[in-house]
This record gives sequence, structure tokens and C-alpha cells, in this order.
Amino acid sequence: MRAQTPEPKLSTDQKVNGLSQILRLEKTEVSGGAQLLTVHARLIGLEPDKDEAEQWVPLVSILRDTLGDPNRENDRLRYVWPLTYTTPTLKQRFAAAIPFFYTRIGNKNKGSHQPPPPALDLAAPEQEVWNKLFWAALQNMLLDPYGMAIKASTSTYRKNTSDYRKSHIIRALSVLTLYQAMKGESAFTESEMAEIQSRLLLTDKTFGGLVDDTKLQSFYARTATQTKDARGHNWELLRQRAEAESLYFEPLLMPDGSATHAMLWVSKNDLIRKQGSSGYSGRFLNISNPWTDNRLKKWEGYEETRYLDADGQPIAADAPGAQAIEMIPLALYGLDNPKIPMLLVDFRDTYNPKKREMSRRVLNDVTRNILSVSKYSSMPIFLGRTVLDFVTGRRGIDLNQPSRLQTYSQLKLLLALNDSLGPELRDEVNGRLENVSLNPFENDLDFEAKVAREQYAALKSFASDPNGLAAKVERDRRAELTSLEHGNRAQIFFRVANVLTFGKYVHREERTPDMEDRLDVARRLDYHTTFLRMVAKSSVEVEIGWNLDDIRRSLDFIAAHGDKAGGAAVSATGKLFERTRDNELRQLCLESLTRITNNKARKELIKISQNQNVDQFWRNVAETNLKRRDEQTQQPIAATVTGSPLRIGQPQ
Repeated sequence: MRAQTPEPKLSTDQKVNGLSQILRLEKTEVSGGAQLLTVHARLIGLEPDKDEAEQWVPLVSILRDTLGDPNRENDRLRYVWPLTYTTPTLKQRFAAAIPFFYTRIGNKNKGSHQPPPPALDLAAPEQEVWNKLFWAALQNMLLDPYGMAIKASTSTYRKNTSDYRKSHIIRALSVLTLYQAMKGESAFTESEMAEIQSRLLLTDKTFGGLVDDTKLQSFYARTATQTKDARGHNWELLRQRAEAESLYFEPLLMPDGSATHAMLWVSKNDLIRKQGSSGYSGRFLNISNPWTDNRLKKWEGYEETRYLDADGQPIAADAPGAQAIEMIPLALYGLDNPKIPMLLVDFRDTYNPKKREMSRRVLNDVTRNILSVSKYSSMPIFLGRTVLDFVTGRRGIDLNQPSRLQTYSQLKLLLALNDSLGPELRDEVNGRLENVSLNPFENDLDFEAKVAREQYAALKSFASDPNGLAAKVERDRRAELTSLEHGNRAQIFFRVANVLTFGKYVHREERTPDMEDRLDVARRLDYHTTFLRMVAKSSVEVEIGWNLDDIRRSLDFIAAHGDKAGGAAVSATGKLFERTRDNELRQLCLESLTRITNNKARKELIKISQNQNVDQFWRNVAETNLKRRDEQTQQPIAATVTGSPLRIGQPQ
């Protein structure tokens, strides 16, 4: 437990056993061909005295539209419900619109018996982008000219609304990350989990909803690496500072073994030994000098007795050489911030973290809402903000730093899932943590567990009602048909109408007997096209980094439905032809381009046949296929393309 303590590592078996005991998934069938997938967590830290059955709380639900068949290629992930995310009360809404009112006002008076609002529609992430742009334009052009009061009030309300949604998305993401770490058969494929987690992460970006599906897996991998690096950096930074100041460093682990937070302690013996010492540096720690603090001499708060060996490592009380040391907690930090450890709890000064969290928010609110200036409005302001950001970031000053929202939300989850903290310490940490929140929409942990159960019961009732979730799924399918019935111009018009009506107008086609069959083909085409685009864009060699059977199957399907394949399928197939050296794959690429009926495929065949860098044999094959394609276009034959695999011979 001394500052020199290395980062603890949990074995794979420890992680699996720990996660399987606190996480489980429930699958609820929805009539019409859909599934409601819900991750439950056993909140052993939140309710340690209750029976095991009463400790399970539903936290995240995700709707998967399966079209009623077991084929995963035509599944479409739809809504994500963080079940602790609830509609605020009128009182909370009023408080959230008060400028510079940076505090919670308590919980909702009553629980919720209505289905929770979805935080994200995974099938239409671009809708978030248009809504953000629309509200930003509405704020600047319509509301801001009415004066400072209206401007400040509406801006504050939108900020609080966004942060409240973001905090619950972060918690949902953390729960799904823990579920992903569980071994055994998962309810989600690897690509589905990457899509869910990436889309949730991208909600924090203005144009995140426009990120291409082929980039989601690489984005998530890159973000996970950056988070791991930030945690490691802040771990070492905090550990070294604790060692230099003779403090005790203790990591707090999530159930999967990742260290997301850490605590600093001081021993009473050291307080006596170093009493009055002025050689203390609070850099990166951002708490006052414990050696000159008279409050610690007469400490009446929480304290623990720990047993350490001669090297300062924790051991059992009855172990040989165990020394009893009385410890006082000083502070709790989050390790996810990209620059410095973020102070979340100061056990001697409750409002120390809050003041630091407010510093950036106050600066932004004053310049934006009161002075009506931005960072880029003038050179002096730009230079001033740049210098301030540089100094606070490089010097380890916990002021004007990015929001604690992420690490705050993760700590609330850690407190609920982890019983390593004693009940008394957990309650004290939880109470002080709630004071850090600047958002009137936030509720405490106990109420969130209650509202999660109530909202999940309402959601399951909604799912079992034929006029509830099943009807919503059918309406979504009819809206999905729009892209199959209308061109780009019409779709743009429908999207603009949806934004201008605040989402009230959604264009839907009439239901037809073959709706599911058409959606099945369209979704599978999208699945195989996306896969081929990922292969074509990857940096590794096709024959080494990818399963060739999967590539052949995708090319077969696109060729079999060439009359419905789009331009993206043509581009992916053409790029794949350039990259692969496998003769069978090249032959399949050319055959797919031949069977795709749009004009872009014809141009791609012409491009290959005239490319001097392509071997003459393949140029001849492309030219032959082009002639065959033109003949088939001019004189359609009675035979139709079926979904059977192509039988392509190898070139001699």
C-alpha cells in the first residue's frame, strides 16, 4: 500500500470469476422479430446487507431487430437505454436553466413508471449531428438576440441536458466494457460490440454520428489504447508524488481489474513525525499540506487500521511482523484524464474538487453568456486562453481542466459494484462525491438503482405490448424502407423536415407483404459491403490478415444481388481487386463487378481493363466480362441470379 506499490494484476480466472458473479445478461423476445438485451449488475457495494436476489439491478438495455430469423447478417442494432437515465422533474428543469447554479437539488420526488428515454439510436447516429447543428443555429440566430438573460438561461439548460445524458452514456459504456471482458458465449458479436461502444463514445463529438462504419473498430481500439495510456501515466504520476510526500497510495479496481481511481492516505505516526514540516509540494495532488493541518491532529472523521510489513506492503493482521498503522484518508482521484489525476474527493475540504470543476465551466459561461466573446473572436483572447491552457496543463494545476464527468460517472459505478471499501467509507465517499456534481438533473446512487428497476419493469411491459415496442419496431422498419424507395434528394428533404419539426415528422413507407424480405436483402448487402470496405481499407495484406472464406462469401452475395448493390459495393470490390494477389478472389471481384447493374460498376471494369499496371491476363478477363455485361444489359435473359455460390475456375 506504500507509494511504491506496483500496479496490481488480476489473473484471467480471477477476472472471469469476479465478472460472472456480478454481471449477467437477460434476453427478452419482442413480437415481430426483435430482442431486448439487458445487462444486469449485482450492486454488492451499494446494498451489501440485502439478499443476493435483491442486489441485482438492470443497468443497460439494447434493442436488436432480428427480422425474426437467426441470421446475424441482417440484424440491426437500434436503441440503447441506460436504465438510470430518467426524465427530470419540473423542479430539476427549472434549476437547470438558472445560470451559474452549479449544484444538485436532490432526487426526483417520485420514481418513474414510464419506459426510459433512449440515449441513442444506433441505426441513425447521424440524426444526433443534425439535431446538434439545428439547436446551435436556433440558439445563435433566434434565442441569443433576445438578451443576456434568455441567452444564459437557454445555454445553461442545454449544457446541463447534454452533460446529464453524457454521464449516463459513460456509465452504460463502462458496464458494456465489463460485460465484454466476460468469457464465454456473448450475446453480441465482436463487430456489434465495437459498434455499440464506438457510437456511444462518439456522442461526445459534434460530428461523431457521421463517422463511417468501417472506422468504428479502429476508433474504439485507438480510444481504448489512449485510455489505458492515460491511466498508466496518471498512476505513475500520482504514485511518485505520494512517495515523495511520504503518503500511502491505494488503487481502486473495477471488477475487470482495471485501475480507474486511486486513494491517498496518511498515517497518524507520520503526522506526528513530520508535524509542522513545510517541505510539501501539492503539485499534481492539489490538496493542502497535511503536515501543517491542525484538523488532522484532532481528526474525528473516518479512519482505518491497516497492517503492513516492513516494506510497507499490506498483509494479514495475524501475519508475522505485521505492524498496525492507523490511517486517515486524504483524497480520491480519477485516473482517466489525459493530463493529470483528477481530484474527486478531498476528505478535509468537501468543496475543493467542486471549485476546481467549476473553474473551466465558469470561465466558459462568463465569456460565452455574459461577455459574448469566444476563444477565436480576437487575438488577445486567443493568446490568453492558449497560455492559460498550457500553464494549467503542464504545471499539473487542477484548474481549467476537462470536466470530471467521465471519471465521476465511473466512480459512481465502481462504488456500486465494488465492496472493497467498507460501508462507512463508501457512504462518506458517495456523499462527498455528490457535492462535486454541477448538474441539477443528477440523482444519487440509491435512487438511481430504484429508478433503474422501475424503468426496466416499464420497458419490459412496453416490450410485451403488441402496440408498444413491437409497433415501434415496425414503424422503424417502414422508415428504413425510405432509402430503398427514394433517391438522395428526397431523403435529404425528409431529413430536413424531421429536423425542422423537432423529430415529430418521420417519413415512413406503407407496409407491404415483402417488407421483411426486402429489408433482409438490403441489410445483408450493407453487412457484406461494410466488411469488404474494411478489408479493402486495412493496412495488412489481405491474404494474411483476413479470412479468405469470409471474403468469398461476401463477394458471392454481392454478385447474387447485383441489381440492388450500390456504389459503395463497387468501390470496395474494385479496391479489393487491386490489393489481393489471390487469383480466385480477383476472379470473384471481376464477376461481382460484372453482375452489379449500376453504371459505376461498368466504369470500374473499364478502368481495370485499361490499367497498364494490371497484368494483361486480368485486363483481358475484365474486357471479356465487360462485353458480357453489355450484352446481358442489352438483351436480358430469362434466367435470374440466385444466392448460390459462384463456381469460378482458376486462370491457367
